[in-house]
Amino acid sequence: MKIGLRIPSLTKRIAARTSWERYARHSLGLKAPRGWGWLTNPRKAAYNRIYYRTTFGIGKGCLVVMVVLAVVFYFCISVLIAAVKQ
Repeated sequence: MKIGLRIPSLTKRIAARTSWERYARHSLGLKAPRGWGWLTNPRKAAYNRIYYRTTFGIGKGCLVVMVVLAVVFYFCISVLIAAVKQ
């Protein structure tokens, strides 16, 4: 089981969206509602629940934090440069 940063894979994302299993399930209307994974495949649902609680991805939340840290870092560097110049 992975712990830490999830690294996104573009090829896996495209493969999941274009698989024949997904096409068949969507065209036949054999989808269960969101949150019912424990009913359709309990083992996979348990794995996914643990996986998404022990890892984190680079999403909107992390992006906002990274931008804020970059602004703070830039401000600190500019203050240090101004102090050195005097």
